[in-house]
Amino acid sequence: MYLIERYILAETRRLVMLIVGFLVFIFASYSAQRYLTEAANGTLALQVVLDIVFYKVLIALEMLLPVGLYVSVAIALGQLYNDSEITAIYASGSSPLRLYKAVLILAIPLGILVTLLSMYGRPWAYAQIYQLKLQSESELDVSHLQPKKFNINDNGRMILAEHIDLTSQRLSDALIYTLSSSKTHVYRTHSLEVIDPSPNTPSVVLHSGTAYTLDHTGADDKEQIYNNLKLQLKPLEQSADVKSKSASAAELSRSSDPADTAELQWRESRGINAVLMALLAVSLSRTKPRQGRYATLLPLAILFTAIFYGGNICRTLVANGSLPFLPGLWFVPLIMSIGVVILIAREFAVMQKLFR
Repeated sequence: MYLIERYILAETRRLVMLIVGFLVFIFASYSAQRYLTEAANGTLALQVVLDIVFYKVLIALEMLLPVGLYVSVAIALGQLYNDSEITAIYASGSSPLRLYKAVLILAIPLGILVTLLSMYGRPWAYAQIYQLKLQSESELDVSHLQPKKFNINDNGRMILAEHIDLTSQRLSDALIYTLSSSKTHVYRTHSLEVIDPSPNTPSVVLHSGTAYTLDHTGADDKEQIYNNLKLQLKPLEQSADVKSKSASAAELSRSSDPADTAELQWRESRGINAVLMALLAVSLSRTKPRQGRYATLLPLAILFTAIFYGGNICRTLVANGSLPFLPGLWFVPLIMSIGVVILIAREFAVMQKLFR
């Protein structure tokens, strides 16, 4: 490897490690705070919080790594422009392509890593998160239910109990609220015993209480006084969005659902986008001498915002059938590729103007 490429690569690699490490720390802290709040509210078991945070960080790496590389290239080359080192490199007869070559040496392996994370790591992590939430929220595990609090899961079920006995799996002075598309069910009981805590068939026995069925149309409201009522509760269902995100690439490729096609194209394009973003940062990092290496961060931030939201908009349009599968989400990488070619041509035009 030549001296110029090695010099640029060393500075960029150091910044990538610092920036990505900082972003991972911030994201993990935010996720931990969010899920610890859910655990404190009784909607999530405390022991699964760290596992979920780990999986969330793994999912986020497909975005954090490209962002770290993008910003690192801009800052590293911006400093070289600020110190007139790039001008000296060009004056020595070196081609602007050597800057792109140096960045590609780091960007290509990182793009491959992002592609692997997006294609295999991301769906695996989503599947693990779903299983943890299923066990924590759908299971009637009284060990994580909080007394005198509304314990709510994503299925719309709420359990409130005055006292909880972990040994006998009993809840005293309890209230159960469940919601369906047409009716609301409220069960008030002096004593509740968990007989099946499994995620698929959660069930309880209610000892002495009153049940209310509230028809959403108001035509068939009912009240029932019972003793020893066995109640089969609705298990937590996996949403269509979670199913798509946790599905393997092979499952998505066989599906005719536009949402699955959008998810597959999103995964496939992550690594290519990471490389193209790094190449765009090479040209956009140009600054005038003594202008400062952070002078280009605003246009770079605007460009990143356009790329990020452009990808999300295309993904939504493909998912709802408003945008055809081709180009689909590949429209954004196509525009980025054209931009890279234009900027490289500009680099050569600027160099010829300076050293003619």
